Amino acid sequence: MFAAILAGVALLHRHTLVVALAGVAAVAAYKVLVTGFKTGDGFAGLATHFAHEWVLLANLLLLLTGFALLARHFEESQVPTVMPNLLPDDWTGGLALLAIIFVLSAFLDNIAAAVIGGTVARTVFRGRVHIGFLAAIVAASNAGGSGSVVGDTTTTMIWISGVSPLAVLHAYVAAIVAFAVFAVPAALTQHRLQPIMKDAPHGIVIVPGRIAIVTLILASAIAANVLANLYAPDILEHVPLVGLAVWAAILVAVPLHAPDWSILPEATKGSLFLLALVGAASMMPIEALPPASATTAFTLGFVSAVFDNIPLTALAIKQGGYDWGYLAYAVGFGGSMIWFGSSAGVALSNLYPEAKSVKAWVTAGWAIPVAYVAGFAVMFAVLGWSP
Repeated sequence: MFAAILAGVALLHRHTLVVALAGVAAVAAYKVLVTGFKTGDGFAGLATHFAHEWVLLANLLLLLTGFALLARHFEESQVPTVMPNLLPDDWTGGLALLAIIFVLSAFLDNIAAAVIGGTVARTVFRGRVHIGFLAAIVAASNAGGSGSVVGDTTTTMIWISGVSPLAVLHAYVAAIVAFAVFAVPAALTQHRLQPIMKDAPHGIVIVPGRIAIVTLILASAIAANVLANLYAPDILEHVPLVGLAVWAAILVAVPLHAPDWSILPEATKGSLFLLALVGAASMMPIEALPPASATTAFTLGFVSAVFDNIPLTALAIKQGGYDWGYLAYAVGFGGSMIWFGSSAGVALSNLYPEAKSVKAWVTAGWAIPVAYVAGFAVMFAVLGWSP
C-alpha cells in the first residue's frame, strides 16, 4: 500500500496532495479494520499511535510553513537582488551558491538553508532555475547538515539519544566528496540554461528590518534546538519546540514588518503532503532493521529517498551498533535523490511546483545518486567502519 502511494505520487505529480491524503487514509483504515496497531486495536489504537507521532508532525508543519514565510521576508529584504555583486559571474557563481548553502546548513536547519538558497537562485537566475540545480540545492542542504547535530532532524535525534556530536562529524568526509561530484555538473547545467546575473540592478535598497526578522527567526530555531538538547532533551518528545520558536519569532516581528500571509495556504498544502507521507510511513509494520553494518547503512540511503528517514533513524538508534557518521550521511543525504525524500525537498518544491515530478527530478539530478555512492565509498576507504 505504501508502494502504491509512492507510485501515485510519481505518476500523478499534479495531484500529489490528493494521492498522499487518500493513501494515508487507506493505510489507517486497513490498520483500524484488519491488523491493528502496536498501541492497540481499532480507533483507540489509531488515536494512541498518533498521540506518539503528533509532536513530529506538528514540528514539520510549523517549520515548513514558518520557513516559507521566512523565505518571503528574505526575498523582500532585497539581499537576493544584490547577490550577483557577491557571486562570480560565470558558471562558478552557481557553484559558489551551492557551497554557501552547504555551509549554512551546518548550523541552520536544512529546510531553512534550502529555502534561502532557492530564494537567491530565483533572483540571480532571473526565475529560470533548472530542476537539476533545484535538486542540487536540496542535496547541498542535506549534505551540509549531515555532519552537524543541529543541521538535520535525524542528526539531532542521534544527539538526543546520547551520542556525542563528534560521532557524526566524520560524515563530512563523505558529504564533501558528494558535493564535489554533484555540484559541478549542476552548476554547468544551470549556466547553460540561464547564466547568473553579472551585476545587481542599480538603486536597490536593502531593508534592514527584513534582515533582522530573518535573523531572529533563524536564531530562535537554533537556540530552541540547542538549549533544549543541552538542558531539557525530554521536552522535544512532548512539545514541537523548534517549530513553536520559529512561529513565535514570526509573530513577534509582525509590528516591524508583517509577513506575506498570502503564501501560507499554498505552503500549508505542500506541508500537508509531507505530513501525509510521514504519517503513512509511521504506520508501516517495520519493527527492526537488518543487522547494523556498512552495507545496511548504505542501503538505508536509497530507502530514505522514498521512505521517511525519521522512523528509519529511530529504528537504527533503538537497534544500535552503527557507525553514526555513516548513518547520518546515508539517511540525511540519501533523501536528496527524490524531491519528497526529505523535508528540504518538499520545502523547495513549495517554492518551485515544477520540481514535483519524480521523473524530471531523477533525470535532471542524475549526479546525486552517483555522488551518494562516491561519498560513501571514499569514507569507507579512508575511515573504515567503526561502530
